[in-house]
Amino acid sequence: MKLSEVKEALSGLEALYFELPDGSVVPPHFHVTEIGEVQRRFIDCGGTLRKETVINFQLFTADDYDHRLQATKLKDIIAVSEKHLLLDDHEVEVEYQGNTIEVYNLDFNGKHFVLVPTQTDCLAKDNCGIPEAKPKVKLSELTATSGSCVPGSGCC
Repeated sequence: MKLSEVKEALSGLEALYFELPDGSVVPPHFHVTEIGEVQRRFIDCGGTLRKETVINFQLFTADDYDHRLQATKLKDIIAVSEKHLLLDDHEVEVEYQGNTIEVYNLDFNGKHFVLVPTQTDCLAKDNCGIPEAKPKVKLSELTATSGSCVPGSGCC
């Protein structure tokens, strides 16, 4: 989800919720303690130089139970961040404290922002010798198509 999409979603919200992958929500007294731009330059295992830029939101839950961040306030925080950090419209990632600092992609289901688990991946599979995953097919679901060799067709 890009920053522009986050701002658009915030415009229609009265209550602000972030839903965790297990369906629970981040406690309503959370803070957005940081908004920043994160740039990462790296070389993949195939030797290709890559650059990645994301907008990072850090969510933090403290013991101040009277705190409740509203959608309009988060929109204001984003506006200040855009002004001072000169943010472009990049994908948004979210950091949240779980067993360690967990990093999620962000989606919106029309009601809540949804924290989507991230996965590692090899970006140079063709150079590393890692075969692409082949689709799994159930033999029981295969059907004969025209031109195929079926009993009685004379092709065998």
